[in-house]
Amino acid sequence: MENAGKFYINGKWVDPISSQKMDVINPATEEVITRITLASEEDVDLAVAAAKRAFSTYSQTTIDQRLGWLENLLAIYKRRYEEVARTISMELGAPITMAREQQADAGTAHLEDFIHVLRDLKLEETLHNGETLLREPIGVCGLITPWNWPINQIVLKVIPALATGCTCVLKPSEFTPLNATLYAEMIHEAGFPAGAFNLVQGAGPVAGATLSQHPDISMMSFTGSTRAGKAITRDAAENIKRVTLELGGKSPNIVFDDVDVEDRITFSVLDVFNNTGQTCDAPTRMLVQRSIYDEALKVAKRVGEAAKVGDPSLEGNHIGPLVSHIQFERVQTLIQAGINEGATILAGGVGRPDGINEGYYTKPTIFADVNNTMRIAREEIFGPVVAMIPFDTEEEAIKIANDTPYGLAAYIQTPDAAKADRVARKLRAGMIRINGAFPRPGSPFGGYKQSGIGREGGLFGLEDFMEIKMLHKP
Repeated sequence: MENAGKFYINGKWVDPISSQKMDVINPATEEVITRITLASEEDVDLAVAAAKRAFSTYSQTTIDQRLGWLENLLAIYKRRYEEVARTISMELGAPITMAREQQADAGTAHLEDFIHVLRDLKLEETLHNGETLLREPIGVCGLITPWNWPINQIVLKVIPALATGCTCVLKPSEFTPLNATLYAEMIHEAGFPAGAFNLVQGAGPVAGATLSQHPDISMMSFTGSTRAGKAITRDAAENIKRVTLELGGKSPNIVFDDVDVEDRITFSVLDVFNNTGQTCDAPTRMLVQRSIYDEALKVAKRVGEAAKVGDPSLEGNHIGPLVSHIQFERVQTLIQAGINEGATILAGGVGRPDGINEGYYTKPTIFADVNNTMRIAREEIFGPVVAMIPFDTEEEAIKIANDTPYGLAAYIQTPDAAKADRVARKLRAGMIRINGAFPRPGSPFGGYKQSGIGREGGLFGLEDFMEIKMLHKP
């Protein structure tokens, strides 16, 4: 990729000041794809300075102007769609079918929705007391995105920043940097003014921390681990900048005894295995009512053992590798912890799948006889690992579900609509998915407790990037 080793600053592809390099690894083969440069503090300072200069004029552009650039970007993205899918498949390890149908598709779906919402955005309104309220862009924004759904998170941060008149500096994950380079090329072609969008590659402790601490950054938007989110919040506190966070999860999935067990357990297991389990709101804690628990174990075991793991470059619904050796070792450690703590393995276990000797592949794993004090029930594993926990009553299910430091999502499986609604209102999570319902573009994405602050998507996602100004007139 021509621009892989460069940064995009002030409308141009530039050579970094830093000389520190990092290999980008194909997780399926462990081979080097390319090398990127990890930004220094000086590189980040240049990007922030460009965004700061551009803000004075870009913040004064009209909604119609911004809509024009966004519509240009949408057309370009659609033209380069397959390139995005193949890049994500190569650097993340997502099977190409999934990369095309889910990963790359998120870039289209969210952008289309933001365009729709922006057309109706009210920048000025008269309150009930007769006074005037203005909505204005907050300023220069630092955006840090993760590796697990890379384009999805880039679009959920970059587009609301640009749509509301903010300027920004994006630092994507150093493990999946190439899709961000592609997106920067598209933004350039779309005609956005120089400095409105800037891209640096880099690691969290240097590039991320420099953004978070920078006095000229007005807002930090971060998606990633709760540990890193806490560090960013501490760094940002010195300058009292706004911080929005989309962090970890350990989502409960309550399966009541009135379901079609075969259907709902199969769905629930496969939902965790999607994206190799590397999804923050995956339903990794499966709470099953005791009267169907034994039957559920049989179905889960069969589904787990039948799950295929293989080459992400091949078409199909198989599971790909984990993103990196770091993630592979973490998942292996937690699977072993589950064994050590007395959980029963129904399928999978430690090590690579049989017959696979290279790549960061792990066995799709199902644990039974889990209780909510075990590490596999408390910690975010971020791999294809399901922990099955029995419960007796509705009240007990709610108690177990809420007994977590996280609160990103929760799932309910029951044909009883009244019960689903009743339970949903008692769960401490930002998103409740009932009977497999999938979130639609435009709905706010985010969670309670240590799962984050703020919401992404649609009108709610735009509002996080805006300040409110009141005009008090005599």
